[in-house]
Amino acid sequence: MAVLLVLLAAAVSGLGLVLLRKANQSEPERPGFSWSQLWLMIRHRPLWLAGIATMLAEFGLHALALSQSTVTTVQLLVVMELPFTLILSQLILGGKLRQREWAAIGSMTLGLIILLLALSPHGGHAEAVGLGTWLTGLAVTVAAIAAILVFSRWAGRVVRTALAGIAAGMGAGLIAVVVKPVTAAVPHGVAALASTWQTWALILVSGSAFVLLQNALQAGRLVASQPGITLANPVVAVLWGVLVFHEQVRGGWWLLGAALGAVLLATGAALLSGSPLLDGYREAPDDEAPGAPEPDPDVSRSYA
Repeated sequence: MAVLLVLLAAAVSGLGLVLLRKANQSEPERPGFSWSQLWLMIRHRPLWLAGIATMLAEFGLHALALSQSTVTTVQLLVVMELPFTLILSQLILGGKLRQREWAAIGSMTLGLIILLLALSPHGGHAEAVGLGTWLTGLAVTVAAIAAILVFSRWAGRVVRTALAGIAAGMGAGLIAVVVKPVTAAVPHGVAALASTWQTWALILVSGSAFVLLQNALQAGRLVASQPGITLANPVVAVLWGVLVFHEQVRGGWWLLGAALGAVLLATGAALLSGSPLLDGYREAPDDEAPGAPEPDPDVSRSYA
């Protein structure tokens, strides 16, 4: 049930990302997030609001999956959001999946299966982690995100966009980490939920992660930011799951299988992230002149 829930959440999240990207495409490219841009989107972009509503639905499904499985398992499965995003981009933004994209989807799927079978995550007690350990883990994660954002200010546009994607992916992984103990409090009623400090931390973390995602979407093309958005999420979650929540994974020779799965997964994600479908434009037909200029996917355009 947890696997079905998280795959459904990944599909819904993919839809939300496509809607947000389509809304952002009608705006000029900016070096990063701005509050004025956010206010404009809220007031004048119903498609953007639809994307946000979709992401909220994904959050509910995601939280339900986390209540039934380990953080490591759920967040590894979340990477399937990228293939769903690509398929939905074809339907909503236009274009056609080529053999390379289908091969990359196959690589990601196979890699994920191998990785999960090799690691076989189980156990863990997020609700039993002490406050000091929590604060240390949060401080290290937030410091890493801050360092990436600071470094990106002096980087070129492509690197800056890639780093923005990594920061956004880390923020998404941190949401899952904080949600895990909150789901344990839900069955005990509203009073238990309100008395759990992670409930209030979740509000702050979710708001910050949302700003990081908008920053990544507005910083440049998804071809640069999407690998970080996709892969940084499970990296943060697995580290927290194993090191902080004490979730158990296989060691020894199983790690070789896990490494193989991780390579297949990362390779497929990198190939998919280079797909023109993520930027919402069609590549030139095969019969066009070889030297024909490629359309700029980030040029402002109007949609019906």
